[in-house]
Amino acid sequence: MSQALKIAPVSLAKGPQALQQMAKSSKSNDAARAAAEDFEASFLTTMLESMFQGVKTEAPYGGGHAEQQFRSVLLGEYAKDMAGSGGIGIADAVYREILAIQER
Repeated sequence: MSQALKIAPVSLAKGPQALQQMAKSSKSNDAARAAAEDFEASFLTTMLESMFQGVKTEAPYGGGHAEQQFRSVLLGEYAKDMAGSGGIGIADAVYREILAIQER
């Protein structure tokens, strides 16, 4: 008593242009999602940098000019990881707005 999986057939009545438009739209949506996540990562980097601004490091393993540069890179990577795994919701809102603007 298995039920057959019903799959709607892809209509080719509109021709190959419709398929090309669907592929283009998919790429556009992927690009919009990537832009939204990049924006959120940029925001999170700024937020993390201000959070870590008051954190002091101690010798023998901390401090110096190199640590300051490394910390900004590390915080940037933290932010990218946070944005890529759901973030704080900014990317979702930005993504919706990008799609809304594209549909106008």
